[in-house]
Amino acid sequence: MSNPDRDDSGTPTLYIAEFIDGPLEGQIDSRALVRGKHAPRISMVAAVGGLESVFWYDEVDDRDMNGQRRVRYAFDEGESDPIDTEVEPL
Repeated sequence: MSNPDRDDSGTPTLYIAEFIDGPLEGQIDSRALVRGKHAPRISMVAAVGGLESVFWYDEVDDRDMNGQRRVRYAFDEGESDPIDTEVEPL
């Protein structure tokens, strides 16, 4: 039986990104490994107050958990779109 998280040789093809702070705190995302490596910096698009925003996250650390790579990412507020908490509903 094939495993969608591994290639034909059994090498992992996916990892789990964990967002430890910022607007995506507590969320996880399944992401593709590129040449067997995870990205040290990633962007995510999310809607905040009905507006799409781009948020940048930087790697904090990575670990193997039951054969699955998990990478924790911290929010880079300076490089991300501003979060307007005062957005009024339309």
